[in-house]
Formats: sequence, C-alpha cells, structure tokens
Amino acid sequence: AAVPPKKCFMEKMKSKIPPAAERKKLVPLALMFFFILFNYTILRDTKDVLMVTAKGSGAEVIPFIKTYVNLPAAIGFTALYSKLCDRMEQKNVFYACTIPFLIFFVAFAFIIFPNVGALHPHAFVDKIAMALPEGFGAPLAIVRNWSFALFYVMAEMWGSVVASLLFWSFANEVTTVDEAKKYYPLFGLGANVALIFSGQYVRFVSTLRANLAPGVDPWGMSIKYLMGAVAVSGTCLVSLFSYMQKNVMTDPACVDQEKQAAKKKKKKIKMGLRDSAKFLLSSPYIRDMAMLVISYGMCINLVEVSWKSKLKMAYPDPNAYSAFMGNFSSATGTVTLVMMLLGRKIFQKFGWRNAAMVTPAMIGITGSAFY
Repeated sequence: AAVPPKKCFMEKMKSKIPPAAERKKLVPLALMFFFILFNYTILRDTKDVLMVTAKGSGAEVIPFIKTYVNLPAAIGFTALYSKLCDRMEQKNVFYACTIPFLIFFVAFAFIIFPNVGALHPHAFVDKIAMALPEGFGAPLAIVRNWSFALFYVMAEMWGSVVASLLFWSFANEVTTVDEAKKYYPLFGLGANVALIFSGQYVRFVSTLRANLAPGVDPWGMSIKYLMGAVAVSGTCLVSLFSYMQKNVMTDPACVDQEKQAAKKKKKKIKMGLRDSAKFLLSSPYIRDMAMLVISYGMCINLVEVSWKSKLKMAYPDPNAYSAFMGNFSSATGTVTLVMMLLGRKIFQKFGWRNAAMVTPAMIGITGSAFY
C-alpha cells in the first residue's frame, strides 16, 4: 500500500484551525471570558486591599463578610435570578445582571469612595465599640466600612454570577458537546492570560502615585483608574454579547435554530427555593460537588486570613498592597498556565484521582508550613 505523504508544518497548523462557523462563535466567546476574568482579577485584588487596610479593619474581617454579608446576598440573588429567568429571555437576563455591576463599580470609584469620610460612621461605631467586648471588632469593622464591605460583596458576586453562571450558561447554549470538549480547555488557558494582564495593570496603576501632585489621594486615584478599566472591559463584554446575539445566535451554521426554537417553546418548570434545594440534594453527584466546594472554601478561609494579615503588616499602604497583589495575580496566572499545559501529561501518567489530590495535598503542606 502506498504510504500517504507527510504533512508539512504549515499544513498541520492549518488542519488545527477551527472551521469558519466555529471561529465565528469561539473567538467572541474567548474574548468575553477574557474580559470577565480581567475584571474579576482587578476586583478581587481591590476588594482585599479595601477591607484589609481600612480603618479599624483587617484580614480577620473576611470570614465575617463571607458568612454574614456575602452568603445572604448570594441567597437573595439566587431568588432574584430565578424570578428573572421566569419572566425574561436569557439574553435580557444577561444584560439585567451584568450592567448593574458595571454601574456600581463606576459609581463606587467616582461617587462613593471620594465621600467615604462622610459616609462611614466612624464616630458612631467608636461609641458602640466602647460598650462591647473586643470580639465584636470584626462585625463593627463591617458596619464602620460599610461601602467597602458592599464593594467586597459585589466583587465576589461578579465572579460567581458573571463568570461562573452567566458566561458558562451562554457558552453551553452556543456550543455543541463536541465543540465544548475541544475548546473549553482553551478558554481556561485564556483565563490565565487574563490574570497575567490584569495583574500587571494593577501593579502599573499602583506605581502611578509617584507622579501625582501634592495633595492628591494616591489610592483614590488608583481606584478611579482600576474601575475605569473595569468599565471599559465590561463595555467590551456587553458589546461582544450583543454581537453574538445578532450575528451568531441567528446563524444556522453556528447554532441549531430548531433546537433554539424548541427551547423557547418548551414550558419551564417553576420551582421555589425549597423545591430546588430538595431536587439538588437528591443527586449524589451534586452533593459530593457541594462538599468539595464547601471544603475548598473552608481551606481558603483558614489560610488566607493568616496570609493577608501578614501582608497588611508588610504593606500597610493600600497602593503598595495593591502592587503586591497585582504581581501575585500575574504569578498565579503564569504558574497555572504552565500547570494546565502539563496537566494532560499528569492525568495520562498518574490518573485522575492522583492528579486531583495534588491541590489538597499542596494546600495542606504549604498551609501547615505557614502556620
């Protein structure tokens, strides 16, 4: 039998390029994910700086915010999201959830933060603190710096709502199962590239304080630059989503129009929060995943409180703290990018179970050494 001729390098590269119909939807999707995680890195770094370095606050406040502020907010959003899905089309749900976030972050930088001196009840909290035990320090710090706590919650919600819920719901709607298998790992690579870029932007903004005129609040200026970037990135995100609704979702070569029509005609089963919880708990897979998430959250809280309290001691200035977090985010993105590239080899050689044990083992070893 004749041996087929070997393909040259350029032919191999061309064979790996997705078809035009797939490129039409995958490129905008990848860019959307990039902008979402670009914003999330900036917001994640900024929320920590705000709360940890605020007056009367510290890293010990973080577990209280996550338990008594963030958790109720997440439950409330779940109820709101359920109502929105019942009454609106999915594309309008995306707009209704994303745009208010962007409006808040811009308002925080240009309206709320410049007026925190008048908005934060420091004198009132100081009087209450004199009559209460020291153990109330963390809850009082949340009340004292309520706008920072609100920013913290909104930043956390951006990650869980826009990145985890809205984007992946839309991605699953646009892509087929076979396309997801091929291209979702590439989205993960793009996510870590976003970490590197956004981390360096945070570091760059934090160094601008050296060129500011006397009397200008350097941290206030940094907040404006950071939230300005979030607004621009968020506008790009919404524009890409709008482009996909007009040019991709209506293209039969990209999306199966019959399936889309069937989804719209299909009557939704309305379930309350209690019924939804019962339904989810009935699945052993979802219960196990929930246990994994809870365990992950507990480990992160135990480690990051101690770590961030040490960071505050090393970088008491907000801009210096922010510059460190920017570099740290870039380093995290770089290491994760390398590990993702090596991940396939690790899975093939050691199997899924051993590969999955690397993360809890690392956090146990490094956490124990840190303490």
